[in-house]
Amino acid sequence: MTRFIGYARVSTGEQALNHQIDALIKSGCPKELIFTDKISGSKSSRPGLDKCLDELKEGDTLIVWRLDRLGRSMSHLVNLIESLLEQKIGFKSIQDGAIDTTTASGELMFNMFSALAQFERRLIQERTKAGLDAARARGKFGGRPAKSIDDPKVKMAKQMHLNQSMKINEICTSLNISRATFYRYLSL
Repeated sequence: MTRFIGYARVSTGEQALNHQIDALIKSGCPKELIFTDKISGSKSSRPGLDKCLDELKEGDTLIVWRLDRLGRSMSHLVNLIESLLEQKIGFKSIQDGAIDTTTASGELMFNMFSALAQFERRLIQERTKAGLDAARARGKFGGRPAKSIDDPKVKMAKQMHLNQSMKINEICTSLNISRATFYRYLSL
């Protein structure tokens, strides 16, 4: 038996979920199977979405009011929906009518979005690589400037180490540096 499970989200506590919930109920989601969040979509942890995804079973359909209520980015959205499809869970966006993976044309639309997201990822990779290559050709290299042996933090790390009164972890904590940075300072 197919169940319709809804997810609604607003970005702040001052915004209301009512119109999304009403649309989900109208689309066949029982009120007790509508999960909500009042949190920014950019947050990786969303308790309502986590509960919603845990509730979904093979044959169910996840329904959202609009795509941007579900995903943090195009790639996050594509990965999430692909995961649903692998579990034989349908997906439907009420406001984005062409996206309904329970139909052949809706699945085609989703696959086109997926291809565009992959294209976008590759373009970003290519632009980043081209930018780094151009910077290197001009003699510029990324990363932080190297510390000198005369830097006060380097001197302090070396002195603390020589005193042997503190453990390495304590030195790192007091100077707010990592172990790797500490050892790099010692090698200067």
